[in-house]
Amino acid sequence: MSKGHFSGRSHPDACPGALQVHSAADGGLARVRVPGGRLTAPQLRELASAAKTCGNGVVELTSRANVQVRGLGAGDAFAARMAQAGLLPSATHERVRNVLASPLSGLDGRGILDVGPLTRELDLRLCGTPALAGLPGRFLFALDDGRGDVAWLGADAAILPTGPGEVALLLAEADSGLRMPPGSAVAALLTAAEAFLTEPGVREGRVWRIGELPGCAERVAARVAATLETTSAPVRRDPVPAPSHGPVGTVEQPSGLNTLGVTAPLGRLTSAQAALLAGLAVEEVRLTPWRGVVLPGLSPAALSGVAGRLVAAGLVLDPASPWTGVTACAGRPGCAKSLADVRADAARWIAAESDPPSAVPARPGTLPVHWAGCERRCGRPRGRAVDVVATTTGYRVLLEDSGLDSGLNSGPESGLNCADIEETTAAVAALRGET
Repeated sequence: MSKGHFSGRSHPDACPGALQVHSAADGGLARVRVPGGRLTAPQLRELASAAKTCGNGVVELTSRANVQVRGLGAGDAFAARMAQAGLLPSATHERVRNVLASPLSGLDGRGILDVGPLTRELDLRLCGTPALAGLPGRFLFALDDGRGDVAWLGADAAILPTGPGEVALLLAEADSGLRMPPGSAVAALLTAAEAFLTEPGVREGRVWRIGELPGCAERVAARVAATLETTSAPVRRDPVPAPSHGPVGTVEQPSGLNTLGVTAPLGRLTSAQAALLAGLAVEEVRLTPWRGVVLPGLSPAALSGVAGRLVAAGLVLDPASPWTGVTACAGRPGCAKSLADVRADAARWIAAESDPPSAVPARPGTLPVHWAGCERRCGRPRGRAVDVVATTTGYRVLLEDSGLDSGLNSGPESGLNCADIEETTAAVAALRGET
């Protein structure tokens, strides 16, 4: 079934990259792909430094576990630094390296399959296949380790282990029915991407996602089955709802070490916070699709000190904090289309909820909240969420589900219209507790 909205497209998507910088109201906007969300400590340190030197001093985390930097001036200084740090391995493929992976894979013992090696293999083979540079910048891969945390986050092509030695291929958030050994998983994902490129309208830029074309997922699955050795299984009809937020707080590892899940308020890290995370990381940091950060491999002796420094820097380690699950688009002044400074208003709402913010637990059933400066609702999390949408007279607050590519269908006449922050706060509180 077609889920997207693509009628009238006449050009490829304009998703920014490190080389293809978007011109925003506050300067250049660069997005750096981070397959699987995995960064070495030196890479994060360089990102922090480049954001401060070349941009506005903030590292923004995205819902695809990538990063972006705003306020860039003219020239290619930022891109050159990203390339030197190993974050731009292919100039031709930089915008197609969109890969989600389970952030805790291989750390907490819960997954069926450690997808770290597969993530690295996928990135290498993707960049090594010239034809796949033609993928739309919105095409998304996902590698779920079996816990179901990223399998249903809107990927075009994903794998989900069904048991030891077997993975399922998902296409446009639906089980294709194809099964294969983990060793064939990357080949299946790349074959699916190659098959999608042969679909009408893709190379011309009119079609960006598998779910936008009726029957496309079935045709792609047939191509995979004809190319690789696969087996068939009954199609699963019960996708597990994705979690409303990522890991927050301490996660014990079977090895005796610990992982810390960190929330960055509104998905923004100042250059100082990013540098601190890099300095505290043992070897790597992992970015999450919920705009958070995971610090693995911390010893019990170091855990308390690391946590204290992160909290003192303004980061959140308490899953009950009202910051958890709250996101916002760029808003004013960064976006010319925005009708409000949504980040400032979201912070005012959080301040109204509690003082200090981390002291008041969220109620059971609390839903994600997304503040948006216009009806496009850029950066909105997938699934059921409370949308706080700026209008010319205040905010409109509504509760809605999203499908592939958001799939939002409510018009400006729906929801509760609020004239000030007090009314908005009350409306959000009323809707956020619904399930």
